[in-house]
Amino acid sequence: MFVVIFGRPGCPFCVRAKDLAENLQAAGSIEGYRYVDIHAEGITKADMEKTIGKPVTTVPQIFVGQQHIGGFTEFDQYVRDNELTTATA
Repeated sequence: MFVVIFGRPGCPFCVRAKDLAENLQAAGSIEGYRYVDIHAEGITKADMEKTIGKPVTTVPQIFVGQQHIGGFTEFDQYVRDNELTTATA
């Protein structure tokens, strides 16, 4: 599975989501991930709402495969619920 994280600079939860995805990738639990800086890419809140299909108030917004998971808290819970392993330092 591939993870896509939509975030913005200076967002601590975006950094945490990216770190979690890096650890999952290092452990082989996911095929990879892409971090999309919404400011650099010119992606608006309205663009994300169209893609997700509901109002967006925060970042990050995370997709696993084609499924919208939510923010960092939901992504962390998804990892736990699906018993995905992370790399240890």
